[in-house]
Amino acid sequence: MNTANPRLTSLCYIERDGCWLVMHRTKREGDENRDKWIGVGGKFEYGETPEECAMREVKEEAGLTMLNPRFRGLVTFVSDEWGVEYMHLFTCTEFTGELIECDEGELVWLPKAELLAKNIWAGDKLFLRALDERPDFFTLKLRYEGERLVDHRFG
Repeated sequence: MNTANPRLTSLCYIERDGCWLVMHRTKREGDENRDKWIGVGGKFEYGETPEECAMREVKEEAGLTMLNPRFRGLVTFVSDEWGVEYMHLFTCTEFTGELIECDEGELVWLPKAELLAKNIWAGDKLFLRALDERPDFFTLKLRYEGERLVDHRFG
C-alpha cells in the first residue's frame, strides 16, 4: 500500500436515454476494479486538470469526445489495501464519436437502475444515487477494509 502519494483520478458517467456508459472491468490482471462495473476514467497524467484527465480517458477508452462535461463531486477513497485516491467525478450528456473496443473491459450502455444491481463497490452505490438526487457539487469520503465499506461521510 502506498501511503505517501495518493492517486489522482477522474471518472465519468456518460448518460444517454436513461442509461450510463459503464465498463465491466474484465481484461487486466491485478486490477483493483476487476469484475466490477464502473464509469470510464483513469489516473491523471503529469500536469493535467481533472477535466483534461476525464476528456482524455473517455477518448482513449471509449472513443468519445465529451462536450460540456460537468464536475459533480470529489470522492476520497481510503483503503487498507490500495491507499488513498482522490477521484474527480464527472457526468456528461453531450458527446460525439462512436464507441470503440477497450482493452480494459467491455463498454455497455446500462439502464441506471440496473447498474445498482451489478457487481459494484458499495461506495459507488452512494455516489451514483447522489448523482441522480443531488444537483449540487458534493464531496464523499469512503473508507474500505479490503472490499468492505466500513465508513462513509458526505461533506
